[in-house]
Amino acid sequence: MNTTADPRGLRSRLRRWTIFFIAGLVFSGLTAIPIRSQFDLASKWLGPDFQAGGWMPRFAALWLVHAHQGIVAADTAAPFIWYGTDWLAFGHLVIAAVFVGAWRDPVRNRWLYQFGTIACVAVIPWAVLFGALRGIPIWWRLIDCSFGMVGFFPCWWCHRWAGELERAQQPD
Repeated sequence: MNTTADPRGLRSRLRRWTIFFIAGLVFSGLTAIPIRSQFDLASKWLGPDFQAGGWMPRFAALWLVHAHQGIVAADTAAPFIWYGTDWLAFGHLVIAAVFVGAWRDPVRNRWLYQFGTIACVAVIPWAVLFGALRGIPIWWRLIDCSFGMVGFFPCWWCHRWAGELERAQQPD
């Protein structure tokens, strides 16, 4: 057996980072469902700061107030619009479920890490382009891009480590 890498250590590292990635997908997916509730709660928690920008930059407070008003208007006039975010959440959960295959057998399912890496890179132009088309401020688009950057590294590392694990498991 090839002794250049510790297979148990690699498998453990792969599993930890795969769980991190899965948890991120689940969390971001589930937060796509209660958008109105989240903004209402933020408005109550932040109180006057939410309206006036007390501790946060004024541009951020103004954007959040504007977004909250739009969400309330959409929820009042056309609550069916949230069906799109329900499906967004579903997509995140399905992708998370697929990564269970990578958690179980990272060598055989190494391609999933490559897929995840590509998807994370694609988040950046997607957020920049469609954020601009929808009038989303650049600072908010950068927050959206950060999800791709945070997810990129675990997928990239896991792809490399799954290759190392494969080589470590091959007989000399």
